[in-house]
Amino acid sequence: MLDIQFIRDNPELVQRKTEEKGYKNINIAELLRLDEQRRGLLTEVEDLRAQRNILTAEMKGQKPSPEQIEQGKKLRERVTEGETKLRELDGQYWLALKAVPNVSLDIVPVGASEDENVVIRTYGEKPEFDFTPKNHWEIAEAKGWLDKERAAKIAGNRFVYLKGDLVLLEFALWQHGLNTLTNPEKLRAIITGAGLQNVSDKPFTPVLPPAMARTEVYQATGRLNKEEQTYKIEGEDLWLNASAEHTLSPMYIDEILPEVELPIRLVGYTTAFRREAGTYGKDTEGFLRLHQFNKLEMESFTTAETSFEEHLFLVAIQEHLMQTLGLHHQVLEKCTADIGLPNVKGVDLNVWLPGQGQYRETHTADYITDYQARPMKTRVRRTDGTIELVHTNDATAFSQRPLIAIIENFQTPEGDVIVPEVLRPYMGGRERI
Repeated sequence: MLDIQFIRDNPELVQRKTEEKGYKNINIAELLRLDEQRRGLLTEVEDLRAQRNILTAEMKGQKPSPEQIEQGKKLRERVTEGETKLRELDGQYWLALKAVPNVSLDIVPVGASEDENVVIRTYGEKPEFDFTPKNHWEIAEAKGWLDKERAAKIAGNRFVYLKGDLVLLEFALWQHGLNTLTNPEKLRAIITGAGLQNVSDKPFTPVLPPAMARTEVYQATGRLNKEEQTYKIEGEDLWLNASAEHTLSPMYIDEILPEVELPIRLVGYTTAFRREAGTYGKDTEGFLRLHQFNKLEMESFTTAETSFEEHLFLVAIQEHLMQTLGLHHQVLEKCTADIGLPNVKGVDLNVWLPGQGQYRETHTADYITDYQARPMKTRVRRTDGTIELVHTNDATAFSQRPLIAIIENFQTPEGDVIVPEVLRPYMGGRERI
């Protein structure tokens, strides 16, 4: 959530940035009208309460006069009426304020869709084959690794059973990610390789977070997307998370963190759930776009002055992880319409899939500043005693999509898959599956 004072001071900027993100129906002038009306009504109600308190004090210990009784009755009625109006106005005000997206940085390219994201780096070369490469689902089904028909009988479309060596490969992927993120020596090498300054090599703490969050908490993250993405638990004030950061970012809600503990870095593993509304008929083959999938996610809490380099650090980790797998990929600066409501900046990694003949997203990194911390009231007590909002960053460590890339990029003419060297220790030394 944006600071209302910032909006008051910069209404034209906020309106322009809001529209650049694609939120054409948000009217900042209307929000400020509600804000002014709310502040005026709040002052009026507080003044009436003060008058009532003075009258109560005057009547204390003595029989009230008819005039005092009548005055008290009128004040009570006016306070009640004002509080009723204030509650109604409060609802409109907070709804309007929470709908305003974070203000993107000026370095973010302006664009209307993901097609206008900008490639800023490329790693490796597209692999060459002396045979026609297959799609991942053709290989996985032939190997008995993928069963969608039986999953559909149990849960419906966009669910799968993953089986056999593909499951072992997935767990190898998680272990490789965890071993990297919890190793200060490896993190120092990533920091040095990316040319970053003043970035801590503090390791990530592994976390198994809840897979659900209450409405108020989920709304504070800026990620609750009821129409397109998020599943609601019937009869409960709970929503299934659509990614691990949705329950990692509010972990310190209503807390003040000592500055000496920052950065706090978490790496959380959870199964995620997405409705994927509006995507039916798209990516239905294989396991690229499912209602249920697994993710290993990075989340960090920092001070304001270190948060931007923390974002660059998380991107550097993502690039390192994909490079260790030997996968050709692009790094993209996301445009304004693609970075999301709470972000000020975002980066995607897209991997080349030779079986599909196109690049597909495997990683995203979200720079959020204090947008989530404000409604969550997650703060830091600086060493000088002052209290400020923390800044948050989140980024994918691994999802299941790199498995797709491994299958398609390292397939053999016989239909086997070469195991990336870095994953072999977690596969009993096996070189192919």
